[in-house]
Amino acid sequence: MFFTMSTMKQPMGNKRDLSIRHYWVLLVRYMRPQKGRVALLAGLILGSITLQLINPQLVRRFLDAAGTAETAVSGRSLQELTLTAVLFTSIAIIAQLVLLAGTYVGEVVAWTATNNLRADLALHCLKLDMSFHKTHKPGELIERVDGDVNQLATFFSQLIIQLGSNLLLVFGVLVLLWREDWRVGASVTAVALLGLVVLNLLNHHLVPRWQAVRALEADLFGYLEEWLTGTEEIQTNRAAPYIMRRLYELMRRRWRLTQSAMQLNLWVIGLPIILPALAYVVAYLWGDRLFRSSALTVGSVYLIFYYIDVMRGPLWAIQRQVQDLQRAAASLNRITDLFAEQPTIHDGRSAVLSDGPLAVQFAGVSFIYDDDLREPLSVNREPASARNTPNIEHGLPITDNGLPITDDETHAVLKNITFTLQPGHTLGLLGRTGSGKTTISRLLLRFYDPTEGAIKLGNGRTANGRLTDLRHTTQSEIRRRVGMVTQDVELFHASVRDNLTLFDESVDDGRLLTALDELGLNGWLAALPDGLDTRLDANKSLSAGEAQLLALARVFLADPGLVILDEASSRLDPVTEALLEQAIDKLLTGRTAVIIAHRLHTVQRVDEIMVLSNGRILEHGPRTQLATDPHSQFYSLLQTGLEEAIA
Repeated sequence: MFFTMSTMKQPMGNKRDLSIRHYWVLLVRYMRPQKGRVALLAGLILGSITLQLINPQLVRRFLDAAGTAETAVSGRSLQELTLTAVLFTSIAIIAQLVLLAGTYVGEVVAWTATNNLRADLALHCLKLDMSFHKTHKPGELIERVDGDVNQLATFFSQLIIQLGSNLLLVFGVLVLLWREDWRVGASVTAVALLGLVVLNLLNHHLVPRWQAVRALEADLFGYLEEWLTGTEEIQTNRAAPYIMRRLYELMRRRWRLTQSAMQLNLWVIGLPIILPALAYVVAYLWGDRLFRSSALTVGSVYLIFYYIDVMRGPLWAIQRQVQDLQRAAASLNRITDLFAEQPTIHDGRSAVLSDGPLAVQFAGVSFIYDDDLREPLSVNREPASARNTPNIEHGLPITDNGLPITDDETHAVLKNITFTLQPGHTLGLLGRTGSGKTTISRLLLRFYDPTEGAIKLGNGRTANGRLTDLRHTTQSEIRRRVGMVTQDVELFHASVRDNLTLFDESVDDGRLLTALDELGLNGWLAALPDGLDTRLDANKSLSAGEAQLLALARVFLADPGLVILDEASSRLDPVTEALLEQAIDKLLTGRTAVIIAHRLHTVQRVDEIMVLSNGRILEHGPRTQLATDPHSQFYSLLQTGLEEAIA
């Protein structure tokens, strides 16, 4: 590639200047698995170029032969003309067939490469931390994974089959012009080099402009995704005018950025007109002078002008392809930025968590979300001796136990959480919104690592029981042994079977029916019009309670040792609620469970109660003991009504 590619600051990653080597590495990475096709493609390209350059030589040979006195009027000239015409036509047809085959192979190579790139990019996004997904909308990621990669289909195909062949054709023409006469060749080469220099300068300013367009398009798609998701809320709250105004603003910005890029692109469009005109002038001046001095024959003069005319087509094609490649370069920069995003959660050694119910241990766990982390947890903290007494004069907020809260502690979601949950026991988490209940569930699934302290799982029932730090095992092992049912259940546009197994074809229907029978959900399944084949789409959606039943069945099929249950806060109809309670009882049997409680009756099934306040453990103990202790927080919640107290 004869032009440089520069980058501008993007929402993802820092500003970086990507060299040609970065693009070459990406190209080789996705072309190497197709090296057979790439070799065939290279052969077709070279064959097409060779055939296009051979044909003019046939005409030149005939003109020079016909121009001599001996053969000018002989029958041999007519015979040679006929033979040359047949050969010329045959080669032209073969050249077109070779070009067609090369185009087909090039498109196959391009789409295979881009599909592999799209899959790698999607997998990379899935491996990134929750902190990344909190700050990037799904619509933005869709535009990066699909829209930007689609632009690279042009990059792979046109760089190799079209732009590459056109550049080689121009190079071949220049070589042949040098062969005819070095002065003509040098003059036309100077004109071509001048065009490349100008194109390189224009491209240096064009790529950042197209990159800005692609970045804004990602924002636009993210906004559209957010708007479509919240259509019901927008309509009920009469927010449509704001939505449309915001949409118009984004579309106007997109138009202005595109207009800015297109205005500069006009100079690129003009190059295929200016360069051949200059080449014709140079060729005319030198050709006339050399022909008069007998340094060139009639055939040579024809050949020079023919080759210059041959260059016009590739130059026009290069101009169009450069525009596409400028967009592709912008997309490539953004894709490289996305690949540069790396997860902060890394797998430890392949430690296997024990079978059966798991013990849970939090040891001095504190946690701050990245977007709230203004300073390291240990910075600007007062000495321990100073924190042992209230410091009212500094105006610091006071915790529930009367101690001042430092700046770090103000941002901390969890603060020195320490407890142990024995295997097979059920813990009920209580606390007001923002007390840290959901954060504990996210830490148990290792969506985040604690800022301080350690979280361990394992078989801790006996003295020889082994607990494993979550940072010392793999994320896949944690997800295999820890299951979670959230308030918002994700349903896919697929059959009930696929929604239950999450597209795992190894789970047969017999196992599915057995699991549903054990959970007491046969009646629910029988009520569906097509049973397991019922499709969940726009024509058939599940209620909130039915979705929770499906989520419980998912977790039951996975057979985890620890279940995290975040109850739905909305009330269900009596029939669905009875099914849900029955399924929960079966799911929790023989398993350790952590229940984020929103309902009074749910707390009655737990063994232990933990009350959180401002990220600290306010109270923790056996449910029966706390329920009968008039001085406990749990006792007060029971007296005042749990739903109202923790809302």
